Amino acid sequence: MTAKDQQHAGLSPSPWVCSGVEQWLKGRPAGAAGARALDLACGAGRHAVWLAQRGFVVHAVDRQQPVVPLAHPNIQFELMDLELDHWPLQGQQYDVVVVTNYLHRPHFPALLDNLAPQGGLLVYETFMDGNAEFGSPRRPEFLLAANELLELSKGLHVLKFEQGLRTQPSPAMIQRGLFISGAWSEIQSGTKTLFHEGTK
Repeated sequence: MTAKDQQHAGLSPSPWVCSGVEQWLKGRPAGAAGARALDLACGAGRHAVWLAQRGFVVHAVDRQQPVVPLAHPNIQFELMDLELDHWPLQGQQYDVVVVTNYLHRPHFPALLDNLAPQGGLLVYETFMDGNAEFGSPRRPEFLLAANELLELSKGLHVLKFEQGLRTQPSPAMIQRGLFISGAWSEIQSGTKTLFHEGTK
């Protein structure tokens, strides 16, 4: 691991992302070899680095450059405005798509089109209604409604879904899901809901 990788590794990746991707890898005899991943709105690049260290070829995109350059040989960083009228990733295809702490509803269908049609994994985790009680974001356009991620991801198989109050690493109202494209039998699907008193 390079010194720059260590700096990024200090920004711990989401356990939801790690467990979801590791579960997906168990169904691939070749592991991450030859697999392409997208880290959408990658921020500092914590997930891009984590994926690259596991052998994925990673396309990391964001509207701002990471403070510490993503210098890992498996990472291609691209400066990109993800909220233009046209979808800048049209025609791209990925085996794994990771999205955390980001929501732009108009391009959600186009993002799903970027997922490989058979066995592609979508890992999504972001904020939902009620988060204003704990901090940013507070604006409705950045907050999922109850069960909205399930509705947005219709057409994919639900591997796991959770929503409600997260206590670690800091309190927040979140919604997260693991979804797979095409036929999938290696993982038992399931749902779980974390309840916050204000949402019962």
